[in-house]
Amino acid sequence: MLKASHLTKSYPTPRGELRVLSDVSLGLQRGDAACIMGPSGSGKSTLLYLLGALEPPSSGTVTLDGQDPYALGEREQSAFRNRRIGFVFQDHALLPQCSVLENVLTPTLVAPPAEREAARDADRAREILDRVGLSDRLDHRPGELSGGEKQRVALARALIRDPLLLLCDEPTGNLDSASADAVASLLLDLHARNQTILVVVTHSAPLAARFASRYTIEGGRLTRDSARAQ
Repeated sequence: MLKASHLTKSYPTPRGELRVLSDVSLGLQRGDAACIMGPSGSGKSTLLYLLGALEPPSSGTVTLDGQDPYALGEREQSAFRNRRIGFVFQDHALLPQCSVLENVLTPTLVAPPAEREAARDADRAREILDRVGLSDRLDHRPGELSGGEKQRVALARALIRDPLLLLCDEPTGNLDSASADAVASLLLDLHARNQTILVVVTHSAPLAARFASRYTIEGGRLTRDSARAQ
């Protein structure tokens, strides 16, 4: 279970404290998928960073499967993030000098030695890339791929360590409508197969409409929408 309780996040500025999130609480079980919308600057991405153990809250707690990542030391927190959380960002953040297969394998390279096995990891990467329709692109570099293909590589990379929590920040934001629809379908299909906890931040109404659980952030406060996806 992912549980966020009474999260706040503030930043110091020359004019005083800037509060980005105020008393945000959220609970999701394995297999749940939630979409978060809101205007630019409302705190959507900040919330994602807090849930993903990338940035500590000013107050409140985050636990994933009963563990608080912010109670861990730096090295242990990094290992926790690598093992339990997958990230997909809007710009896909692929390494341009590496092949598709090498990009997908990058999270395994920083895993604890006891959890690394090159042949097994490569087999799993190929399996996931086949699932996302890229088995014929293993040796291609990112510069040789379309935008939709790059985002599918990013999704495969996020899943390589079989995370419990999958966090996506504007995963279709840079794609044309056809590619966005294809990536959204793939994302939700893989989520259903793997029974992850999925949290997606987006400005896209068509993407949000595909989620049964939808939330809005405004003024730093998170509210659940009453409308349900069909």
